[in-house]
Amino acid sequence: MEETSQKQIEANRQNAKLGGVKTEEGKAVSRYNAIKHGILTTALALENENETELEELGKAIRSELKPANEVEMLLAERIISNTWRLKRAIIAEREMIEHDTENEKNFGTALSYDFANYDSYGKFTRYETCLERGIYKALHELQRLQAIRNGQKVALPAAIDIDVNQQE
Repeated sequence: MEETSQKQIEANRQNAKLGGVKTEEGKAVSRYNAIKHGILTTALALENENETELEELGKAIRSELKPANEVEMLLAERIISNTWRLKRAIIAEREMIEHDTENEKNFGTALSYDFANYDSYGKFTRYETCLERGIYKALHELQRLQAIRNGQKVALPAAIDIDVNQQE
């Protein structure tokens, strides 16, 4: 592997000073460059979403869960973000159904066509399931850590491997 020359390093430094978005308008636009559907974005509230509603959701969940340290706060934040994304997913699902039923007689026909050609609903259901699992996983770990902090004896989390293909 070749080492970078000092001349190239200096050129890179000079170029780095020039690059990037400069204006506030440009920064606002580029903030969402990687977002396709918004379900898995790291920026929690999108432009058309009510940030106050997100803040209220966060306050309510933090108040109920009462995280006492950084790890518990991290788990509470995971619950908040996945809950917000799940709410977004429910809105997106309604919009998908409304759009698809405009072109078909009923939802069943639209769903059947989608499954046969695109499987958008199947993919979407997997997104929802992933978000729900994330909420419950974080919630259960938070409850476990809080019980330990409160002096309760708690068993380690157990993973159970089930083989549904095995015949008797």
